[in-house]
Amino acid sequence: MKNIDVIVVGAGPVGLMLAGELRLGGVDVAVYDKEPAPSGESRALGFNRRAAESLGQRGVLDRIGAFRWGPMGHFGGVRFDLGMLDEDHSGVLGLSQARTEEALAGWLAELGVPVLRGREVTGLRETEDAVVVAYDSPEGPGEGSAAYVVGCDGAGSTVRRLAGIAAPGWTATRGMYTAEITGLALRPRPIGERLPGGSMVVCTPVGEGRFRVVVHDLALPADPDTQTLTFTEVADAWQRLTGESIHGAEPQWLWATGNSAALAEEFRRGRVLLAGDAAHEIPPLAAWGLSAGLQDAANLGWKLAATVKGWAGEGLLDTYEAERRPVGRELIRNARAAGRIYLGEEAMDPVREVMGELLAHKDAAEQVAGIVSGLGIRYELGKGEHPLLGLRMPPGRELTLTDGTVTPVAGLLRTGHGLLITTDPALARLAEGLEDRLDIVTGTWNQAYEPGLDAVLIRPDGYVAWTSPGTTDELTGTLARWFGTAQR
Repeated sequence: MKNIDVIVVGAGPVGLMLAGELRLGGVDVAVYDKEPAPSGESRALGFNRRAAESLGQRGVLDRIGAFRWGPMGHFGGVRFDLGMLDEDHSGVLGLSQARTEEALAGWLAELGVPVLRGREVTGLRETEDAVVVAYDSPEGPGEGSAAYVVGCDGAGSTVRRLAGIAAPGWTATRGMYTAEITGLALRPRPIGERLPGGSMVVCTPVGEGRFRVVVHDLALPADPDTQTLTFTEVADAWQRLTGESIHGAEPQWLWATGNSAALAEEFRRGRVLLAGDAAHEIPPLAAWGLSAGLQDAANLGWKLAATVKGWAGEGLLDTYEAERRPVGRELIRNARAAGRIYLGEEAMDPVREVMGELLAHKDAAEQVAGIVSGLGIRYELGKGEHPLLGLRMPPGRELTLTDGTVTPVAGLLRTGHGLLITTDPALARLAEGLEDRLDIVTGTWNQAYEPGLDAVLIRPDGYVAWTSPGTTDELTGTLARWFGTAQR
């Protein structure tokens, strides 16, 4: 039984993203998944701006191919114009989850990360310095051992259950049916068409002659079973609400779910961690769950790699839960609020009207856009006044390096290292000895930014941990907190 550094359970986008982040950190990682092959199902059609930026700073977004950005924002179906904002908050729309997984899988293949399919986890046993993972496979039962295990295995996570981590939540109050179909053309209803009585239908084109249809109907069971769902049931519900028959279509896959939500009480217990829906089950809404899960992976990957490699400062791994669990809690709250607006009956119309009036104002639109896009997330990373401190560094900001190369910040994060950018070579000497985990770049910004930014320390996940001017904390202490001490 080979002992590796990390076993990631679940080969969805979150698990694949996490495995890539870990490999960039120099970790020996393998992915287990119970399915024998990718399902091809696309329960999420796109992701928000921040998730796109995280994929982009690792070069994965370029692998996806053509896709479209959404110029209009909405919260619970109440639209607002993203064009009024100073920064682009648009998300990726109509992109099948299968294409995202394919791009991530190609990235992992180049990094040399094995994805071991047909391995269904059945047990966890923690020892003094490892976790033993029992699994069933087509070759029979087996065991794998790793220093850490991360459950990225979705809502109802097996890893979470085996680790004994509770996930209290909110019981489903209504159900929805989803089907991807071919063989007929439908009128698109990409953000939904509200119908009397709190019902809604959604129709999204997802490729040549292919449509994704969703039925929200109070008549559906609140906790439906995908295993017993038939396409006839989906088509009957669609016709009942729209008067249109889709019975002659060819279903490619079906899905039934409710609007339950849950938040794990712990994101880490010993050597077992959780990410994505395993940590925070968010009601299905505009790919919020997928977007949050990709951000979990970006936050956790470098911290866990640092812990495995032995250079992490005290408590670094614990900052994963400290930073991401509050985000999960707020996302569940926001998703439940948006769901009430989106699917509420006619009694919610006055609320929708007031929200529409509020979101016509830039300040209100920027607040809500920050929620939907993920760009509003700010971590408590230090003391100071600079407006970027704790936020993600805008990845499109360009600088000219000392050798004359012009590059956006995102291009400097491909390695998965942290990044110290400074216009003063003398400042770079404070980070000497950390070059195995921190890239030190000297250059000049291609345009003046207000307020000024003579130097900035960016974590591997793209978040600003220190600035000059504008941060009270000393750079040496901040470097030690996030990047440990030099190993000589």
